[in-house]
Amino acid sequence: MKFSNACWLLLAFCVSAFYLPHMNAQEAAAQSLPGEKTANQSSGTEPDQSKTGPADQGSSNQEQKDREIRLAKYLTGAKFLGNFTIQGKSDTLPKPEAYTISKCEKLPQADMYRLTARIKYGEIDSEVPLDLKILWAGRTPVITMDAFWIPGMGTFGARVLIHSGRYAGTWQHDEVGGHLFGVIKKE
Repeated sequence: MKFSNACWLLLAFCVSAFYLPHMNAQEAAAQSLPGEKTANQSSGTEPDQSKTGPADQGSSNQEQKDREIRLAKYLTGAKFLGNFTIQGKSDTLPKPEAYTISKCEKLPQADMYRLTARIKYGEIDSEVPLDLKILWAGRTPVITMDAFWIPGMGTFGARVLIHSGRYAGTWQHDEVGGHLFGVIKKE
């Protein structure tokens, strides 16, 4: 489990370094959802993890629950507007995409959320409920899909990082894949 969390943290730092070259590693580690303040933002240092004891665990669990609630509120009514690329077609311009999340709710299972989303890309325009895993790379949410079948659309895989009103990541649709990126607007 620790290895998996370390991989997500590494992915977040790599994406932040690639897409956000003005941000240093300390700022990336301290990032939060829009409107979220953390104790370490004011001091610029990370909390000392070695001092986390049983009494702190309850507080940590409550902080995680609060963050999950804030994420669900943030994603409800959010519109992802951007572009996607197709790997191997470098001579083609990125194509527009739009995803509108009419509702997001935290499910009882760990890391699981139900996103009711309208998906528009290429010839596809459909609204579907999606039970998706959203993992955390530090304080950065990452929408995660592994061989996820969407009726009438096919099988998808994706890692989509959300940060500062923007999204970026990779996608896979059956044998075709690429990158996606854009802005997040609230309706």
